[in-house]
Amino acid sequence: MEILPVQNNHPHTEYQAQNKWYDDPRPHLLEPSNSAIHFLAKMLEQEIRSAKKTHLSAGEVLLPNGLLQRVSEHILKMAQAECCGLQGMTLHLLYEGEEDCRRMSCLKLDPSTPSTFEVYLTFKQANAGWGFLPQFLKRITRGGTVILSTDYEMTKKKLYRAVHRQ
Repeated sequence: MEILPVQNNHPHTEYQAQNKWYDDPRPHLLEPSNSAIHFLAKMLEQEIRSAKKTHLSAGEVLLPNGLLQRVSEHILKMAQAECCGLQGMTLHLLYEGEEDCRRMSCLKLDPSTPSTFEVYLTFKQANAGWGFLPQFLKRITRGGTVILSTDYEMTKKKLYRAVHRQ
């Protein structure tokens, strides 16, 4: 068997010049692209699934079609202006219901990079304009149903201050 060297001209493998075996598996955290949007949307979906039982006390969480992709695009736009991009982000997921605002999750996309900014993403409960559907769903599912609105709130908090020298 013959072992052939692998040529990797990936732009995010600066460390590879010193260590031939290393390739950064997270290039999608640095460049806004469809893969980054897909990655973020899947990550948000997983966090909502985890929070469903623990923080929302719900049997089901219903999302409007395309909500997570739209939110992911918004997050990417916010991260573009930051020095470390998505890698420096700490994401706080919140849910605002009729009576209260609950924390669903807090996560760091790249634990090896110091946080340079925080994003607070608040999903909102859908209004009562759905008619009988929520009541029907509450009856057939155990633990109730949370229906998220297409509206959400997102704020960014920088954790550093730029200093300009003259």
